[in-house]
Amino acid sequence: MNAGFIGLGFLGKTIANRLISQGVPLIVWNRTKEKASDLDARLVDSPLELISQVDILFVSLFDSNAFMDVLNGEKGLLKGDLRDKIIIDTTTNHFEPVIKFHDVFREHGAHYLEAPVLGSVVPASLGNLTVLVSGGKGAYEKALPYIEKIGKSVFFLGEPGLATKMKLINNLILGSFMATIAEAVVFGEAVGLDKGKILDIFAAGAGNSMVLNAKREKLIKEDFSTHFSSALIYKDLHYLQDLAKTLKRPLFTGSTVKELFGMTLSEGIDDLDFSGVYKILKNL
Repeated sequence: MNAGFIGLGFLGKTIANRLISQGVPLIVWNRTKEKASDLDARLVDSPLELISQVDILFVSLFDSNAFMDVLNGEKGLLKGDLRDKIIIDTTTNHFEPVIKFHDVFREHGAHYLEAPVLGSVVPASLGNLTVLVSGGKGAYEKALPYIEKIGKSVFFLGEPGLATKMKLINNLILGSFMATIAEAVVFGEAVGLDKGKILDIFAAGAGNSMVLNAKREKLIKEDFSTHFSSALIYKDLHYLQDLAKTLKRPLFTGSTVKELFGMTLSEGIDDLDFSGVYKILKNL
């Protein structure tokens, strides 16, 4: 099957490069064309042009609004012939519009798989993402050989909306871990310990985690170049608050952590890696 890709942000571009490295030729579209300049793929001028040339399409965008723009634009996906196309959407969407995406593609004869991923740039480059998938089983089985090129662990959850909801719940842990690690480092420094020593102690004890291991060097060097931005975790936790409301459940930890990451917006560092929340806490 001919494959396409839409969305060449930090994570999207890494996933696209991974697919190419695994022998999948790609045709791509991105709103900012320059982001495709160093990608070994053919660039087209619109989503409409792209969908006419591929059988399977990966999408990786910032949020559901960006996905709707790709759908409904003047030369959007819905202007093309979508019959029998498979759309693999790795965007972390809001749980309400993602249901509508399933319906819209079904009405146009296409197969939509919501497939949010757990992990950021480094695991994506190695094909070590975790992928959660909701949608039709037949489409999933056809798409699985492609999904397995980017994901080490793949969970098929079936029912539309479940993959998105589970991704948001997972990011409650992700955001909380990052915020707690950052705050604990700040406290360790405040009592006079070296940052590297602090992180070594955490790694040998209760703080040991994939988050700590992934962000250790960023915290030590204070290099917050983006792998997964504070803007994204803030958005995801906001979506999770909406989910909590529909479930009529309070969201204790997630609400506090969301507002902490929200401070990166007012400080103008929300586009940096979410480990940059350390700077917010250090400067309090």
